[in-house]
Amino acid sequence: MSKLLSPVELGDLKLANRVVMAPMTRSRATADHVPTDIMVDYYAQRASAGLIVAEGTATSAVGTGYCRTPGIYSEEQIAAWAKVTQAVHAAGGKIVLQLMHVGRVATHYNKPEGAETVAPSPVQAEIKLFTDSQGMVAPDVPRELSTAEVQSVIDEHVTAAQNARRAGFDGVELHCTSGYLPMQFMASGSNQRSDQYGGSVENRVRFPAEIISAMAQAIGAGRVGYRMRLGNPFNDIKDEDPVATAVALMKAVSHLDLAYLHMMNPHKPGLDVFELAKEHANTQLILNDSFDLSQAKAAMENGVGSAVSFGRYFIANPDLVSRFANDHVLADFDKSNVYTPGPAGYTDYPAFS
Repeated sequence: MSKLLSPVELGDLKLANRVVMAPMTRSRATADHVPTDIMVDYYAQRASAGLIVAEGTATSAVGTGYCRTPGIYSEEQIAAWAKVTQAVHAAGGKIVLQLMHVGRVATHYNKPEGAETVAPSPVQAEIKLFTDSQGMVAPDVPRELSTAEVQSVIDEHVTAAQNARRAGFDGVELHCTSGYLPMQFMASGSNQRSDQYGGSVENRVRFPAEIISAMAQAIGAGRVGYRMRLGNPFNDIKDEDPVATAVALMKAVSHLDLAYLHMMNPHKPGLDVFELAKEHANTQLILNDSFDLSQAKAAMENGVGSAVSFGRYFIANPDLVSRFANDHVLADFDKSNVYTPGPAGYTDYPAFS
């Protein structure tokens, strides 16, 4: 049996195999950001993964930014997510929730009424966002968080982590890439603050580091992970030294006995990001590198990381682990309905036969 298919423990998470389902926004929640019944089916179908990292989920109404993405801040959302976790656990799987505060990557057209858009600094992202009501629009100009409000957002993440545990999730993963609020604080281009959360790289990583530390204290470090892709320019992120920034965050939380670091490979010439993480993060690694099966097997055999995450493969292959185990051909997914409402292109992909 390949090491890829062997059990592994990531902190308090005991996985049946090292095949991880990466978090993927699929926009199947309601317009009010409540998980739906087809999401129960979707995740249950993929429960043979050693670990499912459920899609980026808003920690508050303010933290939302996209249409039909779920939250974890209301009792209705918690109850709906509980149906998902119950179904995954009934199928023998493990599932953690990725917490995602989008910060400035937001438009009021996609937010609950009255929810504003905030960021470390009042710098509008030069991007366009899709809305169901208006089509493509520019994001809102964000309001800068005060120093006191930064602490409130940290507390909000702790509550979200506790809500996730109430909903039955085995843990949480903090989204620290893709241009969302933690990365907005970390990046020199979007963070123009002069308080303890701005200026030096140590100050800029303070916000995500304090979130991770506070969540670890609240629900146990062995149930907390974080995801990074250093230098990711997505959503108009600019940073003067992304390697130094990434290392600073790794070092800032290296004293915690975290479950894992979910590291994405940015494919920068001359940089081995996985070796960088092994040197500084002091936790087990989930690797994300668009690996095929042979590459994933090799990475596990060579001890590069402890698990490998797959995104697109899981869209069209709900039985991905079985297909890997039996060397079955992988199905391709339909790009046209990745984000469309309803079951088409979501729960209608069959298992191998």
